[in-house]
Amino acid sequence: MTHWFHRNPLKATAPVSFNYYGVVTGPSASKICNDLRSSRARLLELFTDLSCNPEMMKNAADSYFSLLQGFINSLDESTQESKLRFIQNFKWTDTLQGQVPSITEDEAKEVHRSLKIAAGIFKHLKESHIPKLITPAEKGRDLESRLIEAYVIQCQAEAQEVTIARAIELKHAPGLIAALAYETANFYQRADHTLSSLEPAYSAKWRKYLHLKMCFYTAYAYCYHGQTLLAGDKCGEAIRSLQEAEKLYAKAEALCKEYGETKGPGPTVKPSGHLFFRKLGNLVKNTLEKCQRENGFIYFQKIPTEAPQLELKANYGLVEPVPFEFPPTSAQWTPETLAAFDLTKRPKDDSTKPKPEEEVKPVKEPDIKPQKDTGCHIS
Repeated sequence: MTHWFHRNPLKATAPVSFNYYGVVTGPSASKICNDLRSSRARLLELFTDLSCNPEMMKNAADSYFSLLQGFINSLDESTQESKLRFIQNFKWTDTLQGQVPSITEDEAKEVHRSLKIAAGIFKHLKESHIPKLITPAEKGRDLESRLIEAYVIQCQAEAQEVTIARAIELKHAPGLIAALAYETANFYQRADHTLSSLEPAYSAKWRKYLHLKMCFYTAYAYCYHGQTLLAGDKCGEAIRSLQEAEKLYAKAEALCKEYGETKGPGPTVKPSGHLFFRKLGNLVKNTLEKCQRENGFIYFQKIPTEAPQLELKANYGLVEPVPFEFPPTSAQWTPETLAAFDLTKRPKDDSTKPKPEEEVKPVKEPDIKPQKDTGCHIS
């Protein structure tokens, strides 16, 4: 099955030794540093480990961040920062500048939950941590507010795609599916608008993906809205809604081609080759033909010039980010451990700071071969 979700490249990071010669003056501080080094290495390994599952990732992240908390926050739970707050600089690559395959129901739930958690992490970073940076993020960089907000919205939109696929599989009411598709299209439109002021050389490919998904799900909304209108004996309006769906589907197909030809960060996915994409084309075609036949034999209604205005609100199924908090500070952090870090003995020539010319090697992402395209089955 071809891939479905666009992804920017994984962020790569320069190695961090956590060696603070002279500063570390006791065994408890030395153990903290050793555990930080090993837990960070383990977390980074999991990013490209195909056998990794969400529980493994969470446990590894909690292990690392519980240790890192002592470098960030005061141990007395006050609002004060740790005295070690600025002892270490980290260097990361920048993703811009520098799918749902056939899955089981349990896997679909896992994808859905993981995307909501990801949205919550991005939201938490944006609201609670990025404002505390000493140097504000440069325009167009990963920690800049527009990019973080786009990631939040895209995660919500993609999680909602799983909801839509599930609703279709369970044959829910067309009105609900149309509303969910419309809300999802709005998510993608918001994400695209958030990136609209970025330099096209960096954002064009990402935005093309967001735009094609917006058109695709708006086409879905008009298609299922047409079914609702037909069920209400509004055949003329149903035909016009299906015609709009047909036009938007064709536009989404054209955007898929443009997306594939647009240069930019991240691997190129192939939404138009996905059965879930192709099914919509057939559904629009068959539903439109049905409406036209019934209008010619039964209803004889005039077809409106303008497409119906979609003012659809889903009464359930909308995705919200899962609230995120970092794990509690590791029990290894005690006042005695903190005291064992003596910043007055820190070398003047601080080797912990990355050199400006230092290169960070890109992450070698696993080559996930597309599997046989059997459609979007999640039940």
